[in-house]
Amino acid sequence: MTIVLGLISLLCAACQGSAGGERTTAAADTAAVTIVPTFDADSALLLVQAQCDMGPRVPGTPAHRRCAAWLSQRLRAVTDTVIEQRGEVVTFDGKHLTAVNIIGSINPGAAQRVLLLAHWDCRPWADNDPDEARRREPVMGANDAASGVAVLLEMARAMAKTPPAVGVDILLVDVEDWGTDGDEDSWALGTQYWVQHPHVPGYQPVCGILLDMVGAKGAQFAQEYYSLHYASGIVDLVWQEAAKAGFATRFVGASGHAITDDHVVVNRAGIPCIDIIDTRTHSKTGFFDAWHTTHDTMEHIDLATLRAVGQTLLNVLYSF
Repeated sequence: MTIVLGLISLLCAACQGSAGGERTTAAADTAAVTIVPTFDADSALLLVQAQCDMGPRVPGTPAHRRCAAWLSQRLRAVTDTVIEQRGEVVTFDGKHLTAVNIIGSINPGAAQRVLLLAHWDCRPWADNDPDEARRREPVMGANDAASGVAVLLEMARAMAKTPPAVGVDILLVDVEDWGTDGDEDSWALGTQYWVQHPHVPGYQPVCGILLDMVGAKGAQFAQEYYSLHYASGIVDLVWQEAAKAGFATRFVGASGHAITDDHVVVNRAGIPCIDIIDTRTHSKTGFFDAWHTTHDTMEHIDLATLRAVGQTLLNVLYSF
């Protein structure tokens, strides 16, 4: 993804507490109590580590193939249905690759659905590395993108015993990070393929939420430009839930840059989608310091950041 420049309204139930726990909704003379699962950040951290232990998950490599099989296995254990979608894509530099998108669905019979997505591939070259000699090496991708994948996998595990009322589709997309500056369409190739070939004909969730770089120490999530443009109601809902849960210092109210990321493709397909992404005003790149370098490794991953994102999104899903 790159920085380019610096929609619905949803009703949610009243929330009590700062993390998992009870939500009480009063309707007429009855009261329904929904138990929101508690997000296990330690488990999510292990899921980040498991991805990194395979090596950089660059499309076309053995590590990529191992990770695809592992992701499918993890989702099959905690979701109702899993679809592996394979499609041929062509990169900006002429490489022909097979993108592997993996979709796990929870509560597949629910008419009202929420799409959660993250890319799982790694960038083939560390073009921002401070050491020029290492800029052709692949990126390990602990934060970009193992963190988002880990949060979604752990959320799925938390929801398995008591699913939310809304249907949830977890979409792990491939070949996001094989792009080049100045060519917006060179990014998010797996998502472009999925939009053209949805896993369910006529698929139309009420909203989408993209996670990208959601695990680093000191992460802050501003309200990204395209998210506000296409799906301001979803931004409001997520940021309100974050504040209720005590994560307002992470989910800040400031307007952010416009980011070329998977959510742009999803929005253009008519699905209002937001991007929860860590941006840094002090950084030359606009992202965390290890972005697209060989230093995007486990030492930068933070339990508190994983917890803030995972618990906020669980609270959102159980508010429907």
